[in-house]
Amino acid sequence: MYRGSIPQASMRATSDRTLFVSGSGIVQAEPDLANIQLGVVTQDQELTTAQQQNGQRMNDVMAALTKLGIDAEDIQTVDYTIYPQYDYIDGKQEFSGYQVTHTISVTIKQLDQTGLVIDTGVANGANRVSNIQFTLQDPELYYEQALTAALKDAIQKANLISSELQLQLDPVPTKIVERTQSTPAPYQTLTKAEAAAPPSTSIEPGQLQITANVDTTFQYLA
Repeated sequence: MYRGSIPQASMRATSDRTLFVSGSGIVQAEPDLANIQLGVVTQDQELTTAQQQNGQRMNDVMAALTKLGIDAEDIQTVDYTIYPQYDYIDGKQEFSGYQVTHTISVTIKQLDQTGLVIDTGVANGANRVSNIQFTLQDPELYYEQALTAALKDAIQKANLISSELQLQLDPVPTKIVERTQSTPAPYQTLTKAEAAAPPSTSIEPGQLQITANVDTTFQYLA
């Protein structure tokens, strides 16, 4: 499935009998890969205690995910921070302890497990869930389809312009320029779902939109 659009400014003929036309193509695809970030945040007045508590809880989270069938290579630490915490009492800053945050990225290859991964992570110690994203394992396949649609769109518009202006168009473009490839855009993405998840988390991946754009040059005879 695709649709094309072209800015009016891109449809122009020059004095050297050259026609410039832009084309676009859009393909919609169902995602087959999910990525989610699970975090453990702990606080204590003693840094060592906060780190130990955090490490134990994160180990429990990763062990539980492994039991679900998530490969170790699909679990990766993306952030580990330690921050001192302060309270403000009567306008004065007083040290209250340390906050330790450990965040992992989990790649899910079976999308129907996404909700289960969240529930399992939270049940085993994760208290932060964020950046749920749905992607494609082979985005290039769909981009090539969108690129083909974009070229067809440009050719169709060039033929339309030449017909309306009664020009004799060379059907083969003399130049084709591919614009910057776009990243698949999700129709639906959930982010920053923090704290405890409900007993059964339902996640809908929606669809992804892959777009390609080309600029083409044609020659014609009046």
